[in-house]
Amino acid sequence: MSLKKINIKQLSFNPFTKIGKEWMLITSGDAEKHNTMTASWGGVGILWGKSVATVYIRPQRYTFEFVEKNSYYSLCFFDESHRAALNFCGSKSGRNFDKAKETGLTPNFSELAPYYEEADIVFICKKLYRQDLDKAAFISEEIPDTIYPTGDFHRIYIGEIVEVLKR
Repeated sequence: MSLKKINIKQLSFNPFTKIGKEWMLITSGDAEKHNTMTASWGGVGILWGKSVATVYIRPQRYTFEFVEKNSYYSLCFFDESHRAALNFCGSKSGRNFDKAKETGLTPNFSELAPYYEEADIVFICKKLYRQDLDKAAFISEEIPDTIYPTGDFHRIYIGEIVEVLKR
């Protein structure tokens, strides 16, 4: 069964489970050059009157370059049978590995952003906003001292969900 466009209002899932426990792939680029990474930090909701997804990417991640350069990215959600692929994409760099070849995932290249055919749900997101986390903005010093001991703060990306695909 292939992915089909649906209205976002047809979605029903728990974002805490989908993002935090099952994880997602953040993918950006084009058919010639693209990269993906596994993420378990993020959120979905309404902001500025739009359906949005928020993701966080450290600057040293290879995917960071692609999300910075392109106006769109995808978020792909999978069932548990793809856990090994998500583990691989979260622990190996696309600078050194062809992640699609290594995992068996099939990239598809829409007009806007690449995504993976094996996903159960895909969000195609248009970048609206980006900003680096700032140590001075943290209320508690515990988080930056624990999560960012070397100062490699994530960049926040807020993207409008412009298309939803579902299996």
